[in-house]
Amino acid sequence: MPPPVLAYENLGLVQGAGWLFRGLDIHVGPRDRLALIGRNGAGKTTLLKCLAGLIETDEGRRTIQPGTRVVLLEQDPDVARFETLRDFALAAPEAPEAHAVDAIAHQIGIDLDRPAATASGGERRRAAIARALAQNPDVLLLDEPTNHLDLAAIEWLEDWLARYTGAFIAISHDRTFLKRLTRSSLWLDRGAIRRAEIGFGGFDAWTEQVYAEEARVADRLDAKLKLELHWLERGVTARRKRNQGRLAKLHEMRATRAAMLGPPGTAKLGLANDDVKTKMVIDADRVTKRFPSTSLGTGGERTIVRDFTLRITRGDRIGVVGANGTGKTTLLKLLTGEMEPDEGTVRRARTLDGVVIDQQRKLLDPAKSVRDILADGGDWIDVRGTRKHVQGYLKDFLFAPELVDARIGTLSGGERSRLLLAREFARRSNLLVLDEPTNDLDLETLDLLQEVIADYDGTVLIVSHDRDFLDRTVTVTLGLDGSGKVDVVAGGYEDWERKRRPSPLPRTGGAAGGAVKSGGPSPDRPSPNPSRKREGNRKLSYKDQRDFDLLPGRIDALEAEIARDEDILSDPDLYARDPARFAALTAAVEQARAERDAAEHRWLELAEQVEALA
Repeated sequence: MPPPVLAYENLGLVQGAGWLFRGLDIHVGPRDRLALIGRNGAGKTTLLKCLAGLIETDEGRRTIQPGTRVVLLEQDPDVARFETLRDFALAAPEAPEAHAVDAIAHQIGIDLDRPAATASGGERRRAAIARALAQNPDVLLLDEPTNHLDLAAIEWLEDWLARYTGAFIAISHDRTFLKRLTRSSLWLDRGAIRRAEIGFGGFDAWTEQVYAEEARVADRLDAKLKLELHWLERGVTARRKRNQGRLAKLHEMRATRAAMLGPPGTAKLGLANDDVKTKMVIDADRVTKRFPSTSLGTGGERTIVRDFTLRITRGDRIGVVGANGTGKTTLLKLLTGEMEPDEGTVRRARTLDGVVIDQQRKLLDPAKSVRDILADGGDWIDVRGTRKHVQGYLKDFLFAPELVDARIGTLSGGERSRLLLAREFARRSNLLVLDEPTNDLDLETLDLLQEVIADYDGTVLIVSHDRDFLDRTVTVTLGLDGSGKVDVVAGGYEDWERKRRPSPLPRTGGAAGGAVKSGGPSPDRPSPNPSRKREGNRKLSYKDQRDFDLLPGRIDALEAEIARDEDILSDPDLYARDPARFAALTAAVEQARAERDAAEHRWLELAEQVEALA
């Protein structure tokens, strides 16, 4: 094994009243491709800055091979003090050559003469990439490199990194990006770091092994540690298991939606029965939208959306994809009524009540507390008609309950995004519009967001460049290519990509140039027979099947009991007026929670068995 080009031994850093991390040993080899993974607030960005030498640590020794150039691509590059993006790109610590910056900027599609003050998030990100890559780094530290990039730019960056001969460490919420590029994983968890010589594709299996080993150790420890580990596993491991079941349900929904969409190229849903009409949420019929185009001269127009037809029904999860400038936001505004079409009509259900979570969701008052944001300073929050204690609701969104009085200014960018998601998801609505919801979120929060979307009983519209997230959440993908055409595809991003790729011509057994045949079954393979049933399948026992069917209802009933008793306990005078009843209700809530947790665990075990048997 070659010696490391960059290493940090016994790294320790104090943040606030305690250690953010301590005793970390990190080494980076000359060709390492490392994924750095951890929850929001774990210190991933801070750790990258320590490795880059930008933060003086309280403990540890940083060593670097002479001549090694370490470059950090920051998550939020500071361009405000520069006049243009070019000025920013050329002002790097290791000033890059202007021609190298221009070459990369041209490839990634950014005009560096843009004023820095008015540049969008995507333009700032592209300029930062040009600045970082043009410095010819030996070690590249990437902090959310795909944030604000469109699909074309992400794919360009992936190709560049695949050819890159140096080492890199990447923090990213983009699972597809990490799976394609990384070979090793660094897991920053509870102030410690672990390394495994597996790429991100094997990360989930590795963490399951770690959690299982910790559970075995915890059996010999005190009850408090068991409780913390139980919360950890329910918040991460159990959520991952539940999402496997939700993915199966998503595939069923996609199959149903594919049947509704009809043959390829047909966007209008082929349904007209009364049941579907009552479920209609948005009905777009032959919609066209144009804007004046300066590139076409005076009077010229560019068609952003052309002859678009789609009926969206209750429960649909619609993903919108395409490069920047192809009209994703315009299409969203046409569907939600913020903009009127030039031709065609868009009808919406009269009861439509939407919540929009856009890319400006980080704009929270840093002086306010978490309690202020969620509950207006109180102890209780109304979550879509159900009253919940604010600390309990925080746990649902992976926050430690003691953070309830923390100031917003002390939270990481990802924690702020997660907090705003918690606030918006609490509101009553039947339409949820998410504009780039995955930016700044860690992987565990993405699992949570996937779960919340799956459980949401309304309709969801998602604009995202996160390919894996779309594959896990949407039933229909709307793909825009900039020509005005909108592809309507049942499924996620991969299904849209598959439709865009030209299909290879089927081969025949004849000589080259022979006739190409299609439409029938392969001669060397029997035709599929859907009526044929598999034999020998095992089944759940009668008791297990009964539990699998009845436990969801029991869990719902327990949730209702808990909410009812918590509502009574919220009376500030109850304890003084009737301490015996207060004690009885408190005990009842604890017992109901324990029974609910046991029921959830039992149902998850049965769900895994059902999945295995299927």
